[in-house]
Amino acid sequence: MAQPASPTAPNQATVVVPDSEHGGGFPPFQSHTFLSQLIWLALAFGLLYYLMAKIALPRIQGILHDRATRLSGDLDEAHRMKAEAEAAGAAYERALSEAQSKARAISADTRNSVAQETDARRKSLEAELNERLVASEATIKSRTAEAMGSVRGIAAETASAIVERLTGHSPDQAALNRALDKTSTAH
Repeated sequence: MAQPASPTAPNQATVVVPDSEHGGGFPPFQSHTFLSQLIWLALAFGLLYYLMAKIALPRIQGILHDRATRLSGDLDEAHRMKAEAEAAGAAYERALSEAQSKARAISADTRNSVAQETDARRKSLEAELNERLVASEATIKSRTAEAMGSVRGIAAETASAIVERLTGHSPDQAALNRALDKTSTAH
């Protein structure tokens, strides 16, 4: 019940303090509303279950299925690409070893041909140097013989000049040749 305001204040508003409308206690625990609350709970749960089962869960299940399918496809693609990469790596290794063996063979062939060319040049130079040596020895022998021939003439002239200076007469040419012959056979 509302209590009236005091009559002493002429233009004041009255303040009404209501009595408790529910009669006291927590409303969900009141026994006369318990059955209706259970019915509403069952309806709300059923509606929520129906919405989850027919709308939300199939969408989530579809998303998970799509994701699993995509992951499976990606894994298959990754395995295929890995196999291709391994095959390409093996082919690269084979090509590299073939190229290395070819390079070794070319190097060995080049080394052998250079060695053969060098050996042929060396032999050619040795033959040319031997020919020059033989020619030089022949030239030395001819010049030595020529010089030795000149020595006899020079010795004859010198001996003749010495005898002429000592004796004042020129020596006999036949005696001078005999003396030169004796000295050349003695050596």
